[in-house]
Amino acid sequence: MSYWFVLFLFYSFAGYCLEKLFAWAIRSPRQVRKCFLLLPLCPVYGLAMTAVLALAPAESGFWALALAGGLVCTGVEYLVHLFYERAFAVWFWDYRPLRGNIRGRVCPQFTLAWGVLSALAVRLVQPYADTLAAWLPSWAVFLLWILLAADCVLTGALLLRRHDTELLSLGAVIAQTRAVSQSSTS
Repeated sequence: MSYWFVLFLFYSFAGYCLEKLFAWAIRSPRQVRKCFLLLPLCPVYGLAMTAVLALAPAESGFWALALAGGLVCTGVEYLVHLFYERAFAVWFWDYRPLRGNIRGRVCPQFTLAWGVLSALAVRLVQPYADTLAAWLPSWAVFLLWILLAADCVLTGALLLRRHDTELLSLGAVIAQTRAVSQSSTS
């Protein structure tokens, strides 16, 4: 169980880094792209890659793995988006401007990207992720569980209350708290 948890965290962090790189590359005004208040994680990447590792045959050829990975990642992406939308009334991404999208949740362009990226990850990154998962001591995994659980509670409470993904940074929460505090004392 801790093996899959470490892989989830590893790929969630890698996804966060990929999001930062993508935001920088397209010069997005929205540079903070994560899904937790405190931890630099994008769980859709962690869930998608653990699903790919569990479901897609790693021994298959690169393009077969890319096809399976693209389909698995897109399925996970659709379900995660649906969960965020229904549970918290928020959208972390919106593919509506892209051709062929399904309700803004998924689109063929990113299905292709996820397929190639997941196949590359299985071939090039997974051996290092396996080493990390085997190396991490059980006390560290336990500590990571506690940190993630606490952040999930804080993030969930904030999203349920505010329905605003832009608040998912300590700076934004502090600024919002100050603004509310100042307006109530005026």
